Amino acid sequence: MKKIVLIPTYNEKENIASIIDAVLSFEAGYHILVIDDGSPDGTANIVRGLMESNQNRLFLECRAGKLGLGTAYIHGFKWALANNYDYIIEMDADFSHDPKDLDRLCKACDDGADVAVGSRYVKGGSTENWPLDRKIYSQGGSAYTRIITGIPVKDPTAGFVCYKSKVLASLNLNNIKFIGYAFQIEMKFAAWRLGFKIKEVPIKFVDRKIGVSKMTKGIIKEAILGVLNMQSLYITGKFIKLIKTPK
Repeated sequence: MKKIVLIPTYNEKENIASIIDAVLSFEAGYHILVIDDGSPDGTANIVRGLMESNQNRLFLECRAGKLGLGTAYIHGFKWALANNYDYIIEMDADFSHDPKDLDRLCKACDDGADVAVGSRYVKGGSTENWPLDRKIYSQGGSAYTRIITGIPVKDPTAGFVCYKSKVLASLNLNNIKFIGYAFQIEMKFAAWRLGFKIKEVPIKFVDRKIGVSKMTKGIIKEAILGVLNMQSLYITGKFIKLIKTPK
């Protein structure tokens, strides 16, 4: 079973070497693809240096400028599918997601899930070092999403996710259009509406200790409006046509 961890980066020089070392240390033999959006702090150069001693396990794709989290993951999904990976995992570079939870996400897929979500809001999940406004945005956004869409996922904005390749291969990735929180919701909503099984795995999400958060008011606004748009397209019968890969 080939497993790859996708790590989008923008100015993560303080974290990238440590997160790579942590992921590559596990016996499961994870591979890593870093998708760097032209980080001016030299993140990509650090990755290149580490590639010399991790040939065939560490890979780098560089993009010209900051193009957004969603498009970075779409780029990574396509790369991973083209290289025949079975499990494709989204993960932050800043240790907000504990690398030790990778095995648990993959185990959920081994046990029958098509999508395993590292969840803060199921029993056993939690957050740490979050300011009050972040908790309000996140928990409120999750509740809002469930009410509007009916999706049976308690943490639809979660960004620590393992996909079986068949899920991503079934989606028309070119029509996944959102870039922030709404991207995470759209991917889960699409997988659910196509009938794939989603399993939430409890995790502790720790707010980044080094570097700068990428959260903006624009990302929050996109999520609010994006959820309404997704449900509207589903009701009118257009959503599945947009995201399902033509046979």
